[in-house]
Amino acid sequence: MSSASRRVLILGGTGEALALAEALAGDPRIETITSLAGRTRMPSRPPGRMRIGGFGGLNGLLDYLRSEGIHALVDATHPFAERISQSAVGAAWAAEVPLLRLERPPWQRQADDFWIEVRRLEDAAALAPRHGARALLTVGARDLGAFARIESVWFLVRLIEAPQEPLPLSRYELLLDRGPFPAAAELRLLEERRIDMVIAKNSGGDATYGKIAAARALALPVIMLRRPPGPAEAPETVTTVEAAARWVRERMA
Repeated sequence: MSSASRRVLILGGTGEALALAEALAGDPRIETITSLAGRTRMPSRPPGRMRIGGFGGLNGLLDYLRSEGIHALVDATHPFAERISQSAVGAAWAAEVPLLRLERPPWQRQADDFWIEVRRLEDAAALAPRHGARALLTVGARDLGAFARIESVWFLVRLIEAPQEPLPLSRYELLLDRGPFPAAAELRLLEERRIDMVIAKNSGGDATYGKIAAARALALPVIMLRRPPGPAEAPETVTTVEAAARWVRERMA
């Protein structure tokens, strides 16, 4: 870091976090550090510095902000990463570091969509046998356990990388792939695998919206997990990389 540059910590793991690091890479005033949780063994590498692994909760993040001399913090984690977003609010407040939340808007139900919206994974699992027998399941490896006891549904599970242990499901096929997933390709996948139901989180964004558009085209039900409520003390929030980059540059002036 040059004597004139300032450090920005980006809590990453999303395409938006990667794009933000790329947008700031050419600014000599800014040194970016992108932090990844480490759940993907071969992540896309952002410009600038990168750290991998958790902080150990709010206090660990607070210690990192202070020890690394962080001047601004951008929480660009996944919309369902509740714990780190809550820690970011508390740590930023305690360290007196400005905090921005970069969060893509959620998908909106269209007129021809058949969504069954739920708050909990357990609710999605309970409803699944009532709505189909062959499901595309895209909730992430860490949340598959909620569907472990279901024997009447066959699951097509899509992950970025192969898990180190067998999936906790009775009947399934594992599909390894990395987005984006265009709607036309998703339509072919659903038809080839004879999928009659989609189970997904409302992650938002274009990269994984194809399955939602494909389900609409085939008139399939989508069991949709709603986003969790944000932190009680919600930080300033933007929905585009451009707005986040502008926010960072304004604080580096």
